[in-house]
Amino acid sequence: MKKLILLVCLISVSLITFAQEESKTYGPVPSITVKTLDGETFDMGEISNDGKPIIITFWATWCKPCIKEHDAINEVYEDWVDETGVKLYAVSIDNARSSRGVLPLVNGKNWEFEILLDENGDFKRAMNVNVPPHTFIINGNGEIVWQHVGYLEGDEAEYIEIVEKLIEGKPLE
Repeated sequence: MKKLILLVCLISVSLITFAQEESKTYGPVPSITVKTLDGETFDMGEISNDGKPIIITFWATWCKPCIKEHDAINEVYEDWVDETGVKLYAVSIDNARSSRGVLPLVNGKNWEFEILLDENGDFKRAMNVNVPPHTFIINGNGEIVWQHVGYLEGDEAEYIEIVEKLIEGKPLE
């Protein structure tokens, strides 16, 4: 019986992972308003990076893998920007109450990328994000072309590889 339960769990995880990785072109980033750390509104549908790729990560202050992911990215982010011109938007999914901890955390970590707040969860829902960390890569035309759920040490290397493939016009498969 234990083997059957384990088999069902493994199949379920595999199907979820396959479904999230399989669809390669999702269309444009939805036009949903979020906030900057300064309290300004920001329309995600209008993000652009002069034809260069964009990375969007969904994270939360209570998510330890999210913090590890952003710490790892921050160590190499300046090099990424210099080499590829990529831009990263880290979208906090903390609610209105817990989002008060975002600015102190970001300042303490000295993260160099853009931090945005999705306090009401509209953007998270529009992007079908269920569990952070959830990372999307956007091509130079503003189309979502790749996504990844979770974080294991070294995943950030895959992100930059995808960005480089986009820049070089290579297939992502």
